[in-house]
Amino acid sequence: MAFSDKKNLLRWIIILTSIAFLGLFLWSITSFFNELKKEERKKMEIYVDALTELSKEDNPDHFNTFSLAIIEKNTTTPMIMYSVKGEVYQAKNISDEEELSQEELKSLAETFSQQYDPIEVKSQGELFDIVYYGNSSFINKTKYFPLIIFAVILVFSGILYFFYTISKSNEQNKLWAGMAKETAHQIGTPLSSLVGWIEILKTEDVDPDYLMEMEKDIERFKTITDRFSKIGSIPTLEKADLVETATNSFEYLKNRSSKLINFSLEKPDDPIFVYLNKQLLNWTIENLVKNAIDAVRGKGKIKLTITADNKWAYLLISDTGKGISKRNYKRIFKPGETSKKRGWGLGLSLAKRIVEQYHNGRIKVLKSEIGKGTTFEIRIRKA
Repeated sequence: MAFSDKKNLLRWIIILTSIAFLGLFLWSITSFFNELKKEERKKMEIYVDALTELSKEDNPDHFNTFSLAIIEKNTTTPMIMYSVKGEVYQAKNISDEEELSQEELKSLAETFSQQYDPIEVKSQGELFDIVYYGNSSFINKTKYFPLIIFAVILVFSGILYFFYTISKSNEQNKLWAGMAKETAHQIGTPLSSLVGWIEILKTEDVDPDYLMEMEKDIERFKTITDRFSKIGSIPTLEKADLVETATNSFEYLKNRSSKLINFSLEKPDDPIFVYLNKQLLNWTIENLVKNAIDAVRGKGKIKLTITADNKWAYLLISDTGKGISKRNYKRIFKPGETSKKRGWGLGLSLAKRIVEQYHNGRIKVLKSEIGKGTTFEIRIRKA
């Protein structure tokens, strides 16, 4: 059995066990509540028996005293006694019972009859009274106990899930940082060697144009290494002009892309200052523009719009590509999510991490329509 299958099996075992445990718990509480109601019924039957015995004229005094004690000790069960002969309702163990009218007592008696069957008081086959009774305050409190326990379990489960999510996120963050640092280290080793070889080649009879192009590639490698090293640590943010930074990055990609793609730029004349890390923000813009290039499949329109309001600076990157379905607006930012046959699905995940965790900004799909294109929005607070 594969590891993922074992993991899914374990998850289902835990879920089914939890459901079974919860069902058993609720069944136990329900049984306990029903037992309380049975005990309440027995208590009231004893109470009615005492009333019946008290109505007999030939009972000894000590027996009447015992019956009266049983009646007087019942101070918790709310009840209404209906006198058949007098057609009068009397209340006992009910708050403000003296202020209740006969109609109100009759209505309350009907409510009690829905909780318990009323008990008839008979003597020598003749019906004297009917006793209506309801749940005692203890039972009323007890019936809410399962809901309280369920709420506690729900809150506790929520707390556990929260800490599990935080723990999982921290593990992912450590993995990101470890991979980034290791990548920077692995690239840095041969890069240092290449720099040395360039210096050696400069002393040889080598075409300077070739050396210039090689130095450009080495600088590109240095940029990539620097980016990965910053992902693996907390980057330094500096106050900079977002317009200049974004424009330079956009123009760099424009000059190295297909001439069949129409790049356009809309920006303000004045600078917009924000706190940013140029290397990482350039990386984000590159990821979004490269995604746009893939979306238009080498032919279409890509536009960068830079705007600002009183609090925020905005970068809007639009394309006329295949578009994204609405249900995938958030999903595409998760690691591993990609529509490409070749790709790790890390570009947008990295972009989200750079914008939201390092720059305290926001990135989202602003709008998209299948077959017509997509617009991504990056929002960073102004300095």
